[in-house]
Amino acid sequence: MTYPQWQSQLRDGLAEMQLSINNGQQQQLLAFLALLNKWNKAYNLTAVRDERVMVSRQLLDSLSIMPWITTDHLLDVGAGGGMPGIPLAIAFPDKRFTLLDSNGKKTRFLNQCVLELGLNNVDVIHGRAEDCQPEQPFCQISSRAFTALENLVTWCEQLLSQDGEFLAMKGQYPDDEVAALPSRWQVESNHSLKVPGADGERHLLIITPHPSPR
Repeated sequence: MTYPQWQSQLRDGLAEMQLSINNGQQQQLLAFLALLNKWNKAYNLTAVRDERVMVSRQLLDSLSIMPWITTDHLLDVGAGGGMPGIPLAIAFPDKRFTLLDSNGKKTRFLNQCVLELGLNNVDVIHGRAEDCQPEQPFCQISSRAFTALENLVTWCEQLLSQDGEFLAMKGQYPDDEVAALPSRWQVESNHSLKVPGADGERHLLIITPHPSPR
């Protein structure tokens, strides 16, 4: 793939998704993708190696949850190669993003992205979710290809504010995982995501604590 092909894929995909991303932000997104592609050869950051689908699978997929980002400071757990945290941070320069991952190679890559892309709104934490102790809990916590829903809510419960919500990105609707959720958690809503160029289903599950009985 050539850079202009990535550029046109991104521009056309954003138009189809009706997402407003200016030209400068689009260039940053493509620079991130180039970094990811380069580092992936040595660091195994993502299983997606086909350059023809990287715009769809990495950038557009990450940006598909933009309409549900309502907090000023989002935590992305199991941030891995930076999806969805880095694309979202580029799309929302006025919001803060904390990216958490226990893999040192991946957090080194994320720190390099912050440096090279000039992302002043991104913090990277190398550590396990269970050990993380933020100054204050987060209203929204995103996860993409991180772990089963039961693990997500169990490991990250202390990181979520009382009225907060998990934004869990999944492929097919995970019936078994939803059934295994601890009783105090609920799927408040489920949204089918349309990602241009992506095969298969994509879903966003909004998971919240059950309201406390009066």
